Amino acid sequence: MLRGLRAPVLAMVLLAPVAAVADDAGAGSGPAAVPGQGLKLPQRGGDSEQPTRITADKVEGVADRDVTATGQAELKRGDLNISGERLHYRADTDEVDATGNVRIERLGDVIQGPSLRYRIPDSTGVFEKPDYSLAPRNRGQATTPVAGRGSATELDFEGEDKFHFKDATFTTCKPGSDDWFAKVGDLRLDFNREVGTATNSTIYFYNAPILYLPWMTFSLNNERKTGFLPPSIGSTGQGGPEITVPYYFNLAPNRDLTLASRYMQKRGLQWSGQFRFLERNTNGEVHFEDLPRDHVTGQKRSAFTLNDVFTAGRFSGYVNVNKVSDDAYFRDLSTRINLTSQTNLVREGFVSYANNWWDTGTYTASARMQRFQTLQDPSNPVVPPYARLPQITLSAARQDFRGLDFAFSSEYVDFEHPTLVNGRRLTAYPSLSLPVVTAGAFFTPKVGWHATRYQLDRSLLAPGAPTQPVRMLPIMSLDGGLIFERPVRIFGQSFTQTLEPRAYYLKVPFKDQSQIPLFDTAVADFNYAQIFSENTFVGGDRIADANQLTLAATTRLLSPSNGQEAIRALIGQRYYFSDQKVVLDSSATPRTYKNSDWLASISGRIAPKWTGETAIDYDPRQQSASRLTVSARYQPEAFSTLNMSYRYLRDQVHQVDVSSQWPLGKSGWYGVGRYNYSVRDRRMIEGLGGFEYNGDCWVLRFVVQRFAVATQQATNSIFVQLELNGFSRVGSNPLESLKRNIPGYSRLNQSPTSDSSTTDFFN
Repeated sequence: MLRGLRAPVLAMVLLAPVAAVADDAGAGSGPAAVPGQGLKLPQRGGDSEQPTRITADKVEGVADRDVTATGQAELKRGDLNISGERLHYRADTDEVDATGNVRIERLGDVIQGPSLRYRIPDSTGVFEKPDYSLAPRNRGQATTPVAGRGSATELDFEGEDKFHFKDATFTTCKPGSDDWFAKVGDLRLDFNREVGTATNSTIYFYNAPILYLPWMTFSLNNERKTGFLPPSIGSTGQGGPEITVPYYFNLAPNRDLTLASRYMQKRGLQWSGQFRFLERNTNGEVHFEDLPRDHVTGQKRSAFTLNDVFTAGRFSGYVNVNKVSDDAYFRDLSTRINLTSQTNLVREGFVSYANNWWDTGTYTASARMQRFQTLQDPSNPVVPPYARLPQITLSAARQDFRGLDFAFSSEYVDFEHPTLVNGRRLTAYPSLSLPVVTAGAFFTPKVGWHATRYQLDRSLLAPGAPTQPVRMLPIMSLDGGLIFERPVRIFGQSFTQTLEPRAYYLKVPFKDQSQIPLFDTAVADFNYAQIFSENTFVGGDRIADANQLTLAATTRLLSPSNGQEAIRALIGQRYYFSDQKVVLDSSATPRTYKNSDWLASISGRIAPKWTGETAIDYDPRQQSASRLTVSARYQPEAFSTLNMSYRYLRDQVHQVDVSSQWPLGKSGWYGVGRYNYSVRDRRMIEGLGGFEYNGDCWVLRFVVQRFAVATQQATNSIFVQLELNGFSRVGSNPLESLKRNIPGYSRLNQSPTSDSSTTDFFN
């Protein structure tokens, strides 16, 4: 719409070449007519105000009262332009009457029609039967994404940036293409409050009505606005055809609430709500779902989530509470595989305090209360994890203490379980290190003392097992490396290549820990980061004995201009000087071999338009890979991406995964899909397929999704969505599934997000 039109008249300046203006006309003593030229008006206001200029084939009138211009008449004031066959301007009221092919323009907005009455100072008036075209607006640093066109029987200007259309149409399609449009009985746009209101609205797609809205309000700047959101229509295998109608409450600039009703043909009517808040020291959300009676199970089903993160001075923390009514809730009612595959729902509260101490030192104290709700799959039952009621930690560090770095960590945990041994664990681990760092090398010797004491409940303990076992262990390590650099040229491009060898020696004596229960401990994943760690277990119930050396090397190709990494390759292996004695439990077999698996990987932009990553865990004893991951992405241009990956983990995982968004010729059609197949289980884990069509001012999406929700179960979902650019979406929304399943996916009606990590070094 037009921006505010309120600048006062200053002067009337002739635009057409003329000789001299008659003295009587210039003095304003009476009417005069000068074909092909104009009249002068007396100057009003200060020098900084905008002048008014009128040109026409014929201009007549009294200079300081009113002027009539006919024949290609035009009035200009600053960025305001009004033209027509006839203009009548009244200087005392600063009003314009225009008839015959009237056109008003300002800052990209264009409105035209047969007649206009407009009062410039307060931006009020009436435009009969206008056709309009709107340009996006800039307000400070924000852009109002309103850009469209249409027509109306009448447009009332109701003040600066306030417009009232009657019997209007609206579309964002280009002129000559009305693929979709909305018919609105009454449309008000208030750009001061940045709010639009419409009544009796019907949306047409290829002249067929597809949606009727008796009343709605909407934001003119993509900000939050109370009102109904577009309904979502779809179908799932577990719930059948469904429709969701959300209503949004903009409670405050930092708080909002969304309530929704979701009707599923098989399950019934479900209610849900989401409350979000962002305060000065805290932010989070509350989400609930309630199905009063499931038509399939005959039961009441519900879910609740609370997330809150807070900071207050040196204190910080969070609350995370999750609860569902039954084990199958997500499998039956969710359309997301990351929810249906959840096993343990956490319920915890955490608070920490951090401060400085001892000049350059810092310390952090924290406390946690944690429980879990375990969702059991009858075909694959799991043991619930221990609750921590509570867990208290204290850590401290000080650098350059007489040339040494000091670190201290401690923990107290009370473990609780309904069927396993309960107990409490107290741990303290002080250490000293001496880092020596230069531009091309580093060397860090470190020594520490790890002390742990348990207090175990006698019930459920094995006969003769101690109730208060104690573990004391010294830990010593040496960590060092070198960094070499050299310039290289590859594919005609200049790079800096690094070579970074590293050695890490670890010594930990053996301590029998077989009488200590396993509260939170498991074998650590063997990867590149873990081979430089002090323990092959995660958790505090086992500390592995060690007399071992890790040797590794990394090389990188770096851009000399900004240091951005183009390619990284690494290789490493651990060497054992003694056999393993500490194992997780009695069922585990201790290690007796002297060399670990080889770890190697290469990643980066390996060719024009190609990025890739390959990582292998090679077992030299069996002369085969224990783990292998190969992935690649081909992205030649916007809206074209192909992802391929292969994952292998001996006796556990054997999967092929392919996904893509790809244009189908130059017709505007795009294919989208993902196929994740388990070779080991001989079944599809997750599949997605569909089409998108970019109609310039609209996008159509049709997507079918299928994924496993349990060992022997799968669910299907169908998404059909019509997105009308700049206006609304109709149908069920597949965008979340597309973004999650297809890395690199881009919406067809948005500019692709730039990603510095995909800079093409070889192009």
